[in-house]
Amino acid sequence: MSDSLPLPPYWTVIFSSQRSEAEQGYAEMAERMLRLARVQPGFLGMESARDENGFGITVSYWDSVEAIAAWRHHAEHMVAQRLGREVWYQAFSLKVARVERAHDFPNPTPHEPGPG
Repeated sequence: MSDSLPLPPYWTVIFSSQRSEAEQGYAEMAERMLRLARVQPGFLGMESARDENGFGITVSYWDSVEAIAAWRHHAEHMVAQRLGREVWYQAFSLKVARVERAHDFPNPTPHEPGPG
């Protein structure tokens, strides 16, 4: 979970995808995109998960729609987008939304066992 997000409002991009069987550099590109995204102006954080059947969701957080647009048009990201459509994904969905409220529930402190 993203621990260092500012107080809302901020923006989120929700990318859900179904992977194809093709690997062809996917892991390396995913790692490269994460490293690049982290240094983009306006990037606030990211969360991602993928199940054993290849369905995944990546949620990235941004301070503005302008920052999202700049990331969408980043040259290396555009290459990754093209390869995603052509090679790595059977299907995907992308949604952009403004986060107005956010609530977190931290893990409770484990209770010590009682006497006995």
